[in-house]
Amino acid sequence: MPAPSGGSLDPGATPLRDRIPAPDLARGGMLLLIALANVVFWAHGRPLGLRGYPPDPRGVDQVVTIAQLALVDGRAYPLFALLFGYGVVQLARRRAAVGVPAPAVVRLVRRRGWWLLLIGVAHGVLLFPGDVVGAYGLVAVLLAGALVHAAGDRALLVVVGCGATVVTVVGAAVALAPGPGTTAVLPSTALADPLAALGARAVDYLGGGLIGSVLGVFGAVALGTWTARRGLLDDPAAHRPLLVRLAVGGLGAAVLGGLPLALIAGGVWAAPFAVTAAAGALHALTGYAGGLGYAALFGLLALGRAGRDPGVVARAVRACGQRSLSCYLAQSVVFAALLPAWTLGLGAVLGPGAAALVAIGVWLVILVAAAASDRLGARGPAETLLRRLTYGSR
Repeated sequence: MPAPSGGSLDPGATPLRDRIPAPDLARGGMLLLIALANVVFWAHGRPLGLRGYPPDPRGVDQVVTIAQLALVDGRAYPLFALLFGYGVVQLARRRAAVGVPAPAVVRLVRRRGWWLLLIGVAHGVLLFPGDVVGAYGLVAVLLAGALVHAAGDRALLVVVGCGATVVTVVGAAVALAPGPGTTAVLPSTALADPLAALGARAVDYLGGGLIGSVLGVFGAVALGTWTARRGLLDDPAAHRPLLVRLAVGGLGAAVLGGLPLALIAGGVWAAPFAVTAAAGALHALTGYAGGLGYAALFGLLALGRAGRDPGVVARAVRACGQRSLSCYLAQSVVFAALLPAWTLGLGAVLGPGAAALVAIGVWLVILVAAAASDRLGARGPAETLLRRLTYGSR
C-alpha cells in the first residue's frame, strides 16, 4: 500500500493483541443486548402492540416485555453507535501517533465508511432491513472531518443534542400503537415467498430504513467521539469515579425513563394517547443515557479484571467484541434461518419470553465461535474483508 501524503506509512488495523480491553469487552456484551433488541423485529403472524410487542402480554411475556423496554430496547443501539464513534477516534489516534496527516486520516475514515455502507446495504437487503452498519458507514462518510479533528467539544455536544432531539421526536411517534391488523414489524418477515420477501426488504431498507437509522444514530456516534477524546475506556483506572457516576446515573436514568413506556406496553398501565407519546419520547431520550451508562459499566468491569487472568468468560466476550461486525451479521444469519415465514417461521409462534431465550442462545453460540477463533488467532471474516477493502492487500 502506498504511503499516505506526508510520507508516513499507515499502520493498518490494530493487531488483536494490542487492542484496548474495555471497548472490546463493551462490544461483546453489547451484542447480547443487540440480539435481544433485534429478535423482537422478527415477530409476525399475530397482532402487535407498542414497539412490536404483544398488545396484552401475560406471565413471563409481560415480565420480559417490561424488562426489555427498560433495559434493552432503545438502549442497545445508542451503545453500539457510541462504540462506533469511539472506534473512529482510536483509528485516528493510531495514525496521528506515527505522523499520518489529518487529511489522509479523513480520507481513510471515509473510505472505510463507504465499504461499511456497502456491507450494510447487502445485510439490509439480503437479511435484515433493520441493519445499522450501513448507517454508521454513511455517518462516517458525511462526518469524517468532524469526527477526526475538525469539530471541537462544543460542536460535538451540539450534534449530540440534535441527535437526541431527533430520536425524542421519533420515539414519541413509534411509541403509538400500530394500525389495526398490523401483524409484522417488518413486512418481509411475514412473506413465505423468498423472492417476495427479498423485494420487501429492499423497499423497506432502501426506501427509508437506512436514512431512519442514520437519524437515530448520528448523535450517539458524536457522543462516542466526545467520550473517546477523554479516553474514558482507554484508561478506566484514571476515570474510575467518573465511570461510576456515569454507570449509575446513565443506567438509572434509562430504567426510570423507560419504565413508563414499559408499563404501558406490558399492559400494566392503560395510559391515554398523549401520555403514551410522552412516554415514548422519554424512553428514546433516556436511551442515550443508557448507552453511555452501559459503556461506563463495561469500563468498570474491565478495570475490575486489570492485572488478572481475564477468565474464560471475559476472554470470550472480549473475543466477540473484537469480531463485533462478524458476530452482528452472524446473528442475522441465524435469526433468518429460524424466524421469518420464508424459512422456519418460528417468529409467528414465539412470544417475548421464548424469543429472548432464542436471542440469548444465539449469542452464546456465536460467543463460543468467537472464542474458538480467538484461540486460533484469526480475525472475524467480516473484519478481514473490511480490512482488505480499507487498507488493500498489505
